[in-house]
Amino acid sequence: MYNTTEISKNLYYVGGNDRRIALFESAFPVPRGVSYNSYLLLDQKTVLFDTVDIAASEVFFENVEHVLGGRALDYLVIHHMEPDHSASFVRLMEKYPGVTVVTNQKVKAMLSNFFHFEGENVLVVKEGDTMSVGGRTLKFVFAPMVHWPEVMFTYIPEDGILFSADAFGTFGALAGSVFADEVDFERNFLDDARRYYFNIVGKYGVQVQNVLKKAAGLEIKLVCPLHGPVWRSNFAWFLQKYDTWSKYLPEERGVAVFYSSVYGHTQNAAEILAATIARNGVKNVKAYDVSVTHVSDLLAEAFRYSHVVFATTTYNNGIFISMEHFLSDLKAHAYQKRKYALVENGSWAPQAGGYMEAIVREWKEMRKIGETVTLLSAVKEDTRAQLEALGGEIAADVLKETDA
Repeated sequence: MYNTTEISKNLYYVGGNDRRIALFESAFPVPRGVSYNSYLLLDQKTVLFDTVDIAASEVFFENVEHVLGGRALDYLVIHHMEPDHSASFVRLMEKYPGVTVVTNQKVKAMLSNFFHFEGENVLVVKEGDTMSVGGRTLKFVFAPMVHWPEVMFTYIPEDGILFSADAFGTFGALAGSVFADEVDFERNFLDDARRYYFNIVGKYGVQVQNVLKKAAGLEIKLVCPLHGPVWRSNFAWFLQKYDTWSKYLPEERGVAVFYSSVYGHTQNAAEILAATIARNGVKNVKAYDVSVTHVSDLLAEAFRYSHVVFATTTYNNGIFISMEHFLSDLKAHAYQKRKYALVENGSWAPQAGGYMEAIVREWKEMRKIGETVTLLSAVKEDTRAQLEALGGEIAADVLKETDA
């Protein structure tokens, strides 16, 4: 049975949810599921903005049929070709064979690659092109590498509506309300939005900044992303998050301590360090075991905070596996502009600190605090003193910046 919401005059939400999915893109845990958003505009012409993943296709087609109410579907606008938004394309074309596909040249090529679609009813648009669908105008804004090269947005100037593809999206299924202002977004969605951004889009901060500059010239009243809630108020707050994130700036002053430990001794050192930082007045201190916390969560938290600590044991004359994986993921996502400290452990040849240092030095605008603390198997009084000294130094730096 259909389940639609009118989100603006004659504009309807026709997407659906998937709460059975375990891993988004086969990589990221989504315990609260995910939404696949699609929107249908009724004007002199009818316009569908994107399709959905196969998992939500049944309710999607019921929604589209219900909203059309017997009218023909005139246009399908494709903003992004990733299959979670295009997998229902072939079935849609079979159900509405007269529809004209409106998209860009790169999407047209991908339609051929994904679906062997060589249809002639494709209207190819370029950056800045406009088309009238009656009382409304569609203006096309290209957003390459946010986060695929073919991505574009559609803007309706008469109503200030922006269809933003994957930008401003979030993990998490929609529960009842479609609108961000009808839920406690900061409590219920911000962590998912942050994790979504840094894992899906985060590498492309320069490209996001380019798109934000384009958006700054538009009067935006309604933002319709392809995942997560629709924004109709207080969007400036979320836009500021994107501006901070895409500049690779810390979102919060605080310390994230990341450790990997085989028998508990490196964990002990990490917790002594975290406790020292907290005793010195820093209220925002987190500690994560990188061997049990999913790397997508670790990545988001590393970008969230201003200061980080990497603590690991030496393993096979190198960095312990899970820590090495985490550092590799940070590098792949252009991690930068943070203060950091290092702790290493080793029973006979501690070398992990040097290897971590070599990796971190490749990142942009990283500044080390203190000297690397070295454990020989377990924490002793002298190493405890070094950890406490390092914790005091980190705390002083955090608090100095907080007071600035």
